[in-house]
Amino acid sequence: MKKIFLSGLTAGIILFIISYGGLYTAIHYFPSFFVDYNNPLFNSNGDRDILFYSHAFIFSFALSWFWERFKGLFKGHFILRGLEFGFVYGIIALVPVMWITFSSLDITFTMVSSWFFYGLCQAIIAGIVFARTNP
Repeated sequence: MKKIFLSGLTAGIILFIISYGGLYTAIHYFPSFFVDYNNPLFNSNGDRDILFYSHAFIFSFALSWFWERFKGLFKGHFILRGLEFGFVYGIIALVPVMWITFSSLDITFTMVSSWFFYGLCQAIIAGIVFARTNP
């Protein structure tokens, strides 16, 4: 349990820094892409902002548990294990979620594709952290 918590916390901190650094960088360099987010669908009154900012940790702890259960299936160098872990997560979780999101909400394909890519990158980074800290 300690390994799950520590590797999840480590991945959460790394993902938090990368995610928000990447978000601010992307807004700075690709502002036209974020115009679609000026939509009532994406605006909140601030009551739930903590949920948004804590997502990297929730995601990391969930993936850490998943890693602990299935890490024996991933072989090779820790980077390859992390990549495979991220791709497995992408196929079994992200593709179905992005499919239902795109089919049920009035959002663009570019938006959904960016969410898929973002989730895949997060899962790969977390997988590499887990393979390194909890082999």
